[in-house]
Amino acid sequence: MKKNIILMGPPGAGKGTAAKQLQTAFNLVHISTGDMFREAMKEGTELGKLAKTFIEKGDLVPDDVTIGIVRERLSKPDCANGYLLDGFPRTLVQAEALEKLSKEIGRPIDTVINLDCNQEELIRRISGRRVCKVCGTPYHVVTMKPKVEGVCDHCGGPLYQRPDDNEEALKVRLHHYVESTKPLLDYYEKLGLLKNFNSLVGATTLFDEISQYLKA
Repeated sequence: MKKNIILMGPPGAGKGTAAKQLQTAFNLVHISTGDMFREAMKEGTELGKLAKTFIEKGDLVPDDVTIGIVRERLSKPDCANGYLLDGFPRTLVQAEALEKLSKEIGRPIDTVINLDCNQEELIRRISGRRVCKVCGTPYHVVTMKPKVEGVCDHCGGPLYQRPDDNEEALKVRLHHYVESTKPLLDYYEKLGLLKNFNSLVGATTLFDEISQYLKA
């Protein structure tokens, strides 16, 4: 079974929903870049302290620091059963470093799941997206409504629309995503690790298709 996974896809492709489903079904540790930074800073590791100096100034954390934090995180015992990386890598340098370090720590990448979705559908999804302010659970005003309008089913927190969840902002984000991500997809395809899924099939069918692939 494939258990060490990178999850990729443009904004609105359904990564958040897929990640939650896979995390629960396969007992995977879901790791986002932001989570890694926050955890390293909270624990006060040397790399965490270093990352904090950049974040507090509003600067991007350099690749070498980010890669070091990734190594620390993936080396932890809870990743022994498998992990789901979300938001990393973002550059070829990071991808090449991750490929090397994951093998060095005995937890190599098994597969890269990429969620495909056309731009028109992404705009429809994003403009109707709502997120819980407390727990981050995603909703949609048409396809995934909460039981009570504006209230999270899970924790009762308020739902809100992110400031950049609009058509114009999305077009800019998609442009940047395509520019930065295509080299990564090409890289993983050459390694034989890339598997594309059509996220237009819906969350349930998508989860079933990914599950079958991971178990194969």
